[in-house]
Amino acid sequence: MRELRQSWQRPLAIIAALVIVVLMLAACSQQGPVSVLDSVQEALSADSSAQPATPEAAATVAEPKPIPSETFDGMPVGFTEDGFPFRGDPNAPVTMIEYSDFQCPFCARYFVQTEPAINSNYVKEGKLRVIFRDFPIVELHPNAPASHIASLCAAEQGAPIYWEVHAELFRTQTEWSNAIDPTEIFARIVEEAGADLDAYNQCLQEKATEKQAWIDTALVEGQSLGISGTPSFAFNAADGKQFLLVGAQPFEQFSAFVDALVAGEEPPVAAQEEQGAQGEAQVPFWATAEGLAPDESRPGFTMAGDQHRGNIDAKITVIEFSDFQCPYCEQHVTATQPTLDEKFVDTGEVRWVFKHFPLDIHPQAPAAGIAAECAAEQDKFWEMHEAIFADQAKWSIEDPNPVFVELAAGVDLDTAAFEQCLSDPKIAERVSSDQQDGAPFVQGTPTFIVLFGDQGRIIPGALPPDQFSQALQEIIDEANAN
Repeated sequence: MRELRQSWQRPLAIIAALVIVVLMLAACSQQGPVSVLDSVQEALSADSSAQPATPEAAATVAEPKPIPSETFDGMPVGFTEDGFPFRGDPNAPVTMIEYSDFQCPFCARYFVQTEPAINSNYVKEGKLRVIFRDFPIVELHPNAPASHIASLCAAEQGAPIYWEVHAELFRTQTEWSNAIDPTEIFARIVEEAGADLDAYNQCLQEKATEKQAWIDTALVEGQSLGISGTPSFAFNAADGKQFLLVGAQPFEQFSAFVDALVAGEEPPVAAQEEQGAQGEAQVPFWATAEGLAPDESRPGFTMAGDQHRGNIDAKITVIEFSDFQCPYCEQHVTATQPTLDEKFVDTGEVRWVFKHFPLDIHPQAPAAGIAAECAAEQDKFWEMHEAIFADQAKWSIEDPNPVFVELAAGVDLDTAAFEQCLSDPKIAERVSSDQQDGAPFVQGTPTFIVLFGDQGRIIPGALPPDQFSQALQEIIDEANAN
């Protein structure tokens, strides 16, 4: 949680991809589940001895494989004959090969929200074995390769240590993903998992190139399956058929998949995909040209219902996801935003859009968002926005509405109309809707999505004025050069 731990420490951390990739992939690339083509089936069922990083196929086994004596969280754990970490019974009727990236936020969301239920209902029940494959996407997650190398060096000290490090890398993702040099954090994680730190460091020094080659091979294999984002899951059924499920899907999707395969049936969604039911991902309306267009009937609003200011014809649009009770958001508004306004917004180079993202750890943040939206009803959103951030400590109390009424009077609002607005469920829905919009990709606040042309970049965290200005100027220069 970036808002809890630290602000961004790099001059610029960007997702250099089309906006459809930045905004729509509920994995670090989100698609629906698809059946694997014949050529992919051949790749999955190829002789694993030919390539050290070929996924295990569901081959006919003459006799049961031994169940590892080592466990992690109540599950048997070990390494396949090719050396890949797995959890679950090797004789399970279904094998799931997980292609994942330790720095991918959607992979972390899957780990936190979905994986525990999969473990409880299928892995621990002997119905599913999970094999993990390293699939770091360096273009999106620059610290990811080092995290995977760290986990592979930890794996040399046993499967339980590997899976403990694996889990902790996801749990601490927002801590090390923001670090300029995450080496010390990885060493701490490995040591706390019970590994010998000297042996781990020796592995990093002597085998880093070997581990990177292992990772590179996995990337090529995943791409041969049509995988371009994480997390992605290749399922091998007992009858040898393979299917692909892409994205941080809900547990129900995995459950339907595994239940069907255990029963010897094809997954229902995969069957739909074969019939051409797969739809293409769409850019969210609020990030399209139509959604960002000014609403002529409501000054200050975009057609998607968000507050905006600045030149509507600017090449660059910054969409800010923020939490009024977040101290880092307050830091950005008071310390950095004035510089950005002077250099970019007021000069017409950048248009600024605001969206709400109240975090659960800030109980009064939704009420503050409602207060800002009620001010917007009287064309005073930005004035109220600044007033709320300026008095953050004052209204962070059990009942903040009386303070919001005082702030409303201070920016010359009709306080009677404002008070009535505070209880309007339609206004509250605006705040919750924004939060839903940001949920697939916003990990902490503030987060800034920079749109230009058909591209999108993300600048996460409360950067100092000079660093944010530099980051934004680089994007402006790139946009102007195209």
